[in-house]
Amino acid sequence: MKKRAILLILDSLGVGAMDDVPKVRPRDVGANTFRHILDQAEQIEIPNLEKLGINQLLNHPRLQKQPPLASWGTLNLQHEGADSYAGHQEIMGTRPRKPVREPFVNVLPRVQKRLEESGYEVEVPNPELPYLWVQPGVVIGDNIETDYGQIYNVSAALDEIPFSEVLKIGEVVRGEVQVNRVIALGGEGISPENLRKSVERREDGLIGLNSPKSGVYRKNYQARHLGYGVDPEKQLPTILVRGGWPVHLIGKMQDVIECEGAETLPGVETDQVMRGVRNGFSQLQRGLIAATVQETDLAGHAEDVNRYAGKIMEVDRHLGRLLEQMGEEDLLLISADHGNDPTAGHSQHTREKTFILAYQPKSPATFLGHRSTLSDIAATLSQFFRVPPPENGTGFYQEG
Repeated sequence: MKKRAILLILDSLGVGAMDDVPKVRPRDVGANTFRHILDQAEQIEIPNLEKLGINQLLNHPRLQKQPPLASWGTLNLQHEGADSYAGHQEIMGTRPRKPVREPFVNVLPRVQKRLEESGYEVEVPNPELPYLWVQPGVVIGDNIETDYGQIYNVSAALDEIPFSEVLKIGEVVRGEVQVNRVIALGGEGISPENLRKSVERREDGLIGLNSPKSGVYRKNYQARHLGYGVDPEKQLPTILVRGGWPVHLIGKMQDVIECEGAETLPGVETDQVMRGVRNGFSQLQRGLIAATVQETDLAGHAEDVNRYAGKIMEVDRHLGRLLEQMGEEDLLLISADHGNDPTAGHSQHTREKTFILAYQPKSPATFLGHRSTLSDIAATLSQFFRVPPPENGTGFYQEG
């Protein structure tokens, strides 16, 4: 018997600031990514999300409100801040831990020492703009695309150094620091000189690579996210694989979720990710496809409402075809990991709750409530597949 599920995460498509924002992130007061895109986009047509029931949550005059096909609700962020990596780990059932927050310059000397002890040639090219340069083509510094002091990037020119070696460097850094995440990443077709020229100081003092400017995403991009306090053995994908269920991780999902035995398909472009989901689903007899659409988040960082709307519409067009592929027993969950309101007045993530749409053709649509953690997604999928639950979350799946 077929038993298939799809988890689709639209990166950063939040639906309203968390209640704690006035206290913990005042700059995010009033943020509401999805609503503000609907308010300001020159064009946005999302008939399939409308049919599923997104307007049960948004109540926006630009959208039709019709009897929903999917159950609907909201999910709070249990992790601190508004972070894609932490959000994805929470989605997969990890109970968030509290990491250290500090800029890379604070740990630079000890990271340099440990890398040199490990046999790497390391220097600080410019003491006025301190970052680490590892020969022959790696920049180590702050991630300047996210919250202060949460993430360090190990960015490489992959024509000069293989990604396997970049990952080893990343693991050395990970062993020396207690921040939320270390990202080992790289791309081809970029020179070491261009990497170095793309290092910038952010207004708040963080120093790191401007990744889009460097061109690291353009050709054969690879990335691995090394997290703090994350145990894959207690997450849904590994639990499924241990239970004999196939797992496919697509797009950014395979960058950030570690699961030995899962099939992976990298990709940043929305069309590529959504085609990967549809093609994988058409061939799947049983198991889970989990995918992340990343270009929505990139549009948020660019503070570009119309680009963001275009990516949502692109997802919606593929959703129409995907819904046609689904059988009565199949399950589709659609959500996000935080917000990134392009109208917020800054280019960073916004701390927002997320929507949840849960569609199974045989099941009636119901209100799922305002839930306390993104981990309820993993707990629900564990109920669907009848496997042990992850370490965090409360499921809402009921057999029809």
